[in-house]
Amino acid sequence: MNEITQDLPAISLTKVSLFSELNEEELLIVKEALKTVHVNKGETIFKEGDNGEELFILLCGAMSAYCSQPDGTQRNLFDIKSGEFFGEMSIIANEPRSATITAAEDSGLIKLNKVDFYKIISEYPAAGHKILRTIGIIQNQWLDQSSKSYNDLIRWGEIARRRAITDEMTGLYNRSFLEESIRERFNNQSMKLRIMSLLMIDLDKIHFINDNYGTMAGDIVIISAAETIKSCLRSVDIPARLSGDEFAVLLTDTERRNAEIAAERIREKIESKQVEVPASPGSNETVIIKVSASIGIAVAPSHASTVEELFEKSDTALRKAKELGRNCVEVFPGI
Repeated sequence: MNEITQDLPAISLTKVSLFSELNEEELLIVKEALKTVHVNKGETIFKEGDNGEELFILLCGAMSAYCSQPDGTQRNLFDIKSGEFFGEMSIIANEPRSATITAAEDSGLIKLNKVDFYKIISEYPAAGHKILRTIGIIQNQWLDQSSKSYNDLIRWGEIARRRAITDEMTGLYNRSFLEESIRERFNNQSMKLRIMSLLMIDLDKIHFINDNYGTMAGDIVIISAAETIKSCLRSVDIPARLSGDEFAVLLTDTERRNAEIAAERIREKIESKQVEVPASPGSNETVIIKVSASIGIAVAPSHASTVEELFEKSDTALRKAKELGRNCVEVFPGI
């Protein structure tokens, strides 16, 4: 970084955001403390962790800010454009540099030493107040932008997380999340002996609806059933769509009798619900149809000690419900 002699008319400083509020007399005072420097592309202005002794203003060119990652690599934080200032927070807070600043191209800078910065503030309080006010305003704008970006990132992460664990069509959880939730309860020592029940739910003869009214009608029925199932549950229960018209529900801390009551409530509400669907594919006319569900129940740890066993036993109970004529609830035998 080479300091150079360069005429810097006070009037040109008004184009610098840091000095935009200063009058001509104040600009002349500030000008006396400023030094002009030239840096080559790739040159480092200061490094993360350095003591902060200078404030910089970019006259021309471009700068990039980086911070260190745990693995030792450098992550780009932001870019600095002509007219913007940087390095002020280390001076004000008396803290080490929080980032490394490197010239992205050949650049011209103005620098203001820490001693001169505080001299202006103490000897010319009106000018100093304006400079500090501008720093505060621009810092708040930067924080607002950073906060918005951070909030956007949080929202994006939440959307991505929900997509990873939920079924897109119904909004219920997906099979992998359900399996992981059960596995966690089996593996967690504090939960290992706590009772839980798994309901396997299958809509009866959904193929009849698809064949007679179209797949859109079938989807409407599936979504309606999902809403009904969810409405019958507690906030701690985990309803999931496995595939097609197959659902499952993990009832936490629920033994056989209460699981049967919950399953029967779901079965009755699905059976009693009237669903409006298109009379045929592409038709504007609608018809009201009804659907029923068969439900199988298995209880852990009585019936199973692994995820696979619990699914197998509840599926066995579901098959039994279908064999008995459908639209009923069956529990795996053994308790």
